[in-house]
Amino acid sequence: MTLVELIVSFTILALLTTMALPLARYKVRRDRERELRYALREIRTAIDRYKDLADQGQLGTQSVDSDNYPPSLEVLVEGVTQTGTVDKKIRFLRRIPKDPMTNSYDWGLRSTRDDPKSTSWGGQNVFDVYTKSQERAADGTPYSEW
Repeated sequence: MTLVELIVSFTILALLTTMALPLARYKVRRDRERELRYALREIRTAIDRYKDLADQGQLGTQSVDSDNYPPSLEVLVEGVTQTGTVDKKIRFLRRIPKDPMTNSYDWGLRSTRDDPKSTSWGGQNVFDVYTKSQERAADGTPYSEW
């Protein structure tokens, strides 16, 4: 009787394990998607704040090509000296967030002169960011289009 009970319990345990594995993978993927949305929102909000202050003339002289957008993501972290002050720097990000899909700090960039679907950066300014991951979400959209 004990051997039969052991085989039955092992079979039930194996069945439960095979059912739980896809759920665990789905949860990990969903968590990474949530982190990606948060990181994109954080960077895009910083870009918008930079643009708003530059449009108001509070960030000093901007290059003609910049359209009042930041020249790089590093500028958002390092900060920009505010017009009319000597040493007051405005920082828009504490650090560049990590891309959870590629597990790196290397984001795809687009400038105002780039095509909205382009994967190469023109270098004039930073208008938008996207992940460089080639994976697709559960609904079929590429993460790079988020």
